[in-house]
Amino acid sequence: MSRDLREALDVLEKEKNISKDTLLEAIEQSLIQACKNHFGKADNVHVMIDPETCDFSVYADRTVVEHVEDPALEISLVDAQKTNTNAEIGDIMKVEIQSKEFGRIATQNAKNVILQKIREEERKVLYDQYYGIEKEVVTGIVQRVMGKNVSINLGKADAVLTENEQVKGETFQPTERVKVYILEVKDTPKGPRILVSRTHPGLVKRLFESEVAEVRDGTVEIKSIAREAGSRTKIAVWSNDPDVDAVGACVGMNGARVGAVVNELHGEKIDIINWDENPAILIENALSPAKVIAVMADPDEKTALVVVPDYQLSLAIGKEGQNARLAARLTGFKIDIKSETQARESGDFYDYDEEHEEAENASEEVTEETVSEETEDSAETFEETETEAEETADGDAEE
Repeated sequence: MSRDLREALDVLEKEKNISKDTLLEAIEQSLIQACKNHFGKADNVHVMIDPETCDFSVYADRTVVEHVEDPALEISLVDAQKTNTNAEIGDIMKVEIQSKEFGRIATQNAKNVILQKIREEERKVLYDQYYGIEKEVVTGIVQRVMGKNVSINLGKADAVLTENEQVKGETFQPTERVKVYILEVKDTPKGPRILVSRTHPGLVKRLFESEVAEVRDGTVEIKSIAREAGSRTKIAVWSNDPDVDAVGACVGMNGARVGAVVNELHGEKIDIINWDENPAILIENALSPAKVIAVMADPDEKTALVVVPDYQLSLAIGKEGQNARLAARLTGFKIDIKSETQARESGDFYDYDEEHEEAENASEEVTEETVSEETEDSAETFEETETEAEETADGDAEE
């Protein structure tokens, strides 16, 4: 019996990933429950199990009395002396209970206790396993479409991809393999409830970590992500190694790395820019591919005025304001974009070249005046010197 039990416990431990100690504890509780069902109480029952051999024994502490009134708690002196000839009234004796004596109902209840414990432990193991990979990307297989939700099998558990977490336009077919971002893992009586997403920005980040070794080892850091799922994503990257180009590492040779991510996202456009601690430079980079003339950023108010060439205004704003909206999310600044003409008319922007020319002209005028004055002073000095020389010559002649 003990050998069969040991083999059964080994199989359960291997297949269900439930520790043998937990299973032995479940058996102990089931035996106590069986005693309670058989005798009506089990406060004085003890179970001893050898974890190596899985041999078990059940004992009940009973008080030696002259006349037995409660068989579950008491034993007669005559019966006690059959086991121990020195037994006296008032002694506490350990009486072994044969589990074979349990009735059918008690045995069935004991079985249910073990099965319930196994199910609870199995749910706990599954919850711990998937809770440990929360906020990670996993590959699942589409099981079925349930209305607007999709059931995805992740191996040992099913996940739910709700309508809100689906990319508009994406369709799924049964048995299709798809990568999803584990959004949340909840513990429920029926097992872990796993919510996954295809729209979360974390999906893009994890995909880059899997494709780009420099991101995975921390050489290149993804500072910020702004995403409109299914359409466009902007990510700001920073290199902790001056010899490594952050954008180049993410793009890869001939765009191979970013291309793999784009394919997984079914053609979603991805803009990769350099992160900069200077808000003005960061905002200028974030508005790429539009060219920027000037950025006036207020770090305290988190606002910025951006001036772009007239012909670049629509590109900077983007279709339905998408480019400006993503740039604002990426940088955390409220961005106001104006064309060069609009900025000049409103007085928010002055042309640097015109101011520079005015300053140079003023400088040249000052220089000319200075030279003219110095020339006049030199001429007067020369005339005075010439007059003094003539007077000196006249005096010498008279002498």
